Amino acid sequence: MSSASRKYDLVIFGASGFTGQYAVEEMARVAEREASSGGGGAIKWAIAGRSEAKLKDTLKACSDQTKMEQLKSVPIIIADVSDAASLAEMAKQTKVLVSCVGPYRFFGEPVVKACVENGTNYLDVSGEPQFLESMQLKYNDTAKANGVYIVGSCGWDSVPCEMGVQFTEQSAPGPLNSIEAFYKMIPGPHGAAAHYGTWQSAIHGFAHRGELASIRKRLFPDRLPRPKHRLTPRSLISWSRETDNWCVPFPGSDRSVVIRTERAMRDRLPDRRPLQFFPYLQVGSLFNAIVMLLLGSVFGIMASFKFTRRLLESYPRLFSLGVFSHQGPSRKQVETTSFAMTFVGVGWASAADAGSAKDGNSSDLKAPSTRTVTKLVGPEPGYVATPICLLQAAMCVLRESDKMPKKGGVLTPGSAFRDTKLIDRLKSCGLEFTKVLVDDVSQ
Repeated sequence: MSSASRKYDLVIFGASGFTGQYAVEEMARVAEREASSGGGGAIKWAIAGRSEAKLKDTLKACSDQTKMEQLKSVPIIIADVSDAASLAEMAKQTKVLVSCVGPYRFFGEPVVKACVENGTNYLDVSGEPQFLESMQLKYNDTAKANGVYIVGSCGWDSVPCEMGVQFTEQSAPGPLNSIEAFYKMIPGPHGAAAHYGTWQSAIHGFAHRGELASIRKRLFPDRLPRPKHRLTPRSLISWSRETDNWCVPFPGSDRSVVIRTERAMRDRLPDRRPLQFFPYLQVGSLFNAIVMLLLGSVFGIMASFKFTRRLLESYPRLFSLGVFSHQGPSRKQVETTSFAMTFVGVGWASAADAGSAKDGNSSDLKAPSTRTVTKLVGPEPGYVATPICLLQAAMCVLRESDKMPKKGGVLTPGSAFRDTKLIDRLKSCGLEFTKVLVDDVSQ
């Protein structure tokens, strides 16, 4: 079925879920902007899910929230992850399918399979490395053969990180050896919160983290070359002079996604120097850092056993100290929360200074001498920034596929959208990318 004959440009699957509703609201704004810009014409889109009644309620609620009456007439498709035929029928109707149905380790693969088999481009907001990497292992070759793009982690995990890394590379005077990223969550006066779905994904990610070794052994049989100037990971608690803050290692999927991007870029650009990357979370004080590490240890232990895992799932508010709940954050919390990311890249003043070895371990390789600092600031991560990132990535697939890898495949955001205008699109939606400084690394 040719792409031109598809009924819709884009379908949001899981639209009645917590994240899905925010995606519907953002899609209405995207469609309005696209229609008025004249760049590529009106976007034909629909929503999908299991329950027609819930989907209708979602459209009404989103229409009331955004004051956009046209939302009430958005088409509805009925599809269920337990019904392969319904997924195939949904996939056949659209050029791009964005999935908000998680946890993806439970509900993701049937949707990916339907899209790959029916020539439909697929994006999601998964932050689950096991799912993301197993999909690449299982479906990359078929996706390439069918010429479709399967791009996971297109929400706050991990588009801001990937585009922040790219922006830092573009801002640097020469090649970079490494980047450290420092994330900061900024709650408003009403505090910050998150939905149970994210909590459940984290529980099962920790519970099954042992799966990653075997997946990666098959997916990446060859190691990336060992750089001559290695970036040593910080300790569990460290002080960042760049952000003037205490930090702990960031537990999300961003580092694994960036490493997959580096592998993909090495395949496409053999002379590219592999970039080292470590992300950290700013926590405000030494006391907060200690408490966070203790809570993380308890969480990891409890997630490892079936009985205690059930406790975590049954009482999310209790074990997350009020952060996670089935209700999710309030509108006031979402509207007043924001995030900031600081990227510190260390590298060389020019390609000549970087030496000649593509693998970064030549005997004539000088020590990195320059530091480039950039900053990315944006709105609430989970339910404002995530739909923005997801749908602007989808617009890249629809409008700029000629600038994406020509064969398709299972890709990361960094490898899929590197040559598109995704950063500019994010800027137009309120995410701010700023070059802070470029100086000597010794300063």
